[in-house]
Amino acid sequence: MNIALWLERIATTQGDRPALFRGAKQVADYAGFHRAATGLAGALRARGIRPGDRVAMFMKNCPEFLIALYGIWATGAAAVPINAKLHPKEAAFIIENAGAKLAVVTPALGLETASDVEVLHGEGFDAACVHDPVPVLSRGKDDLAWLFYTSGTTGQPKGVRITHGMLVTMSLGYLADVDEVHGEDAAFYMAPMSHGAGLYAPVHVLHGARHICPMSGGFDEVELLDAAEAQGPLSMFMAPTMVRRLTDVAKREGRRGEGIKTIVYGGGPMYLADIVEAVDWFGPRFVQIYGQGECPMAITALSREEVADRSHPNWQARLASVGRAQSVVELAIDGAKAPGDVGEIMARGLPVMPGYWRNLEATNATLVDGWLHTGDMGFLDADGYLTLRDRSKDVIISGGSNIYPREVEEALLTLEGVREVSVVGQPDAEWGEVVVAFVVGDALSDTDLDAHCLAHIARFKRPKAYIRVDSLPKNNYGKVLKTELRKLLEEES
Repeated sequence: MNIALWLERIATTQGDRPALFRGAKQVADYAGFHRAATGLAGALRARGIRPGDRVAMFMKNCPEFLIALYGIWATGAAAVPINAKLHPKEAAFIIENAGAKLAVVTPALGLETASDVEVLHGEGFDAACVHDPVPVLSRGKDDLAWLFYTSGTTGQPKGVRITHGMLVTMSLGYLADVDEVHGEDAAFYMAPMSHGAGLYAPVHVLHGARHICPMSGGFDEVELLDAAEAQGPLSMFMAPTMVRRLTDVAKREGRRGEGIKTIVYGGGPMYLADIVEAVDWFGPRFVQIYGQGECPMAITALSREEVADRSHPNWQARLASVGRAQSVVELAIDGAKAPGDVGEIMARGLPVMPGYWRNLEATNATLVDGWLHTGDMGFLDADGYLTLRDRSKDVIISGGSNIYPREVEEALLTLEGVREVSVVGQPDAEWGEVVVAFVVGDALSDTDLDAHCLAHIARFKRPKAYIRVDSLPKNNYGKVLKTELRKLLEEES
């Protein structure tokens, strides 16, 4: 089925429910949301867009994003959302690779000078939304709905084919394993709607919840705290770095996050010390998920009860995990023979992609015998909790022993004064690789850092060098760019 039918149904039965907001101002109820989306679908069809065509979306977080997304789906085309923080030339690469016939663009993003496709924005977009509406076109579960481009931290991004069936499965999995959604709830969009935050829009449409785009268009801690108090209950997706920042600001201002219902965190490593501090301050508002574009938001989940639990004898190990397999997938560790064996994490099930866009080589390397090979290393304990180690390419092999950077990072982050840390391997003639830690925080001597590591991890795992930096390089999604850190080491050697 076409996932846009969920919008049609709620608009038909509860059209007067408030739907789209720009800050505190309501932009549309569900009837208006549906009318604009199907009007846009009519305009796209009049421009020659046909089922299966790709329409790019180079847009900031705004209510128009959701109108465009559902309009594209309604006409039977596939959306290609692009992070608005990318350079226009990067966006143009994605548009060309996807073979998009048209791009819906937030004004002033500069795409007009970087792409040859027709651009729809501003008054042209507004006019398209009042075109004669068309009914939602029927689509099958295997039809392309969302062409999701990976972050491209190790090369050009690849297009992940996300189907209507995958989106339906992921959304129902959210209700089963992540959180309940009610009509009085609101999805609050701070993280890029082109990625994880936007993927959670359909389940909130299904239940007629509100959709709020902050006036800033992005992540502002005070704006969030204010909005939660005035417009809650709010649910949102955050990268771990955002949780860290929110906790710091809330503690400084003495605010406990009233009106925040749920913060789903994922997309990168959440360090144990950070989530403990966040729960201690805000209470049981956090749910962890682990997923990839190739299995969007749907591999594992750690419930709010488990995140907040301090009574279980293994609570720290569980909190350091990413939870258990979601209801819609199977989970396995490649080559593992017993609980605790580390290997590559694999998943299979209905939310797993059918493959990459026009990239058979990458598809065959990633999908093997029905299993998605995630490229992440980890282990399952006897109770089925998955603990991540690192990306397989980030594992450090020193003197023949595997060292997982995250384990070293977790140890260093328990030292007061260390705010952020990232560990990488540096080539070494004697050992193959040695461990190097990039540290953000208060002035600490190498002796202090070394003594702390020796008190918490094996001697062979401790860093051979500590490099102080003001900040860690991150991509547009908050993930640390270890490739950039390795380049710094190369330049200094």
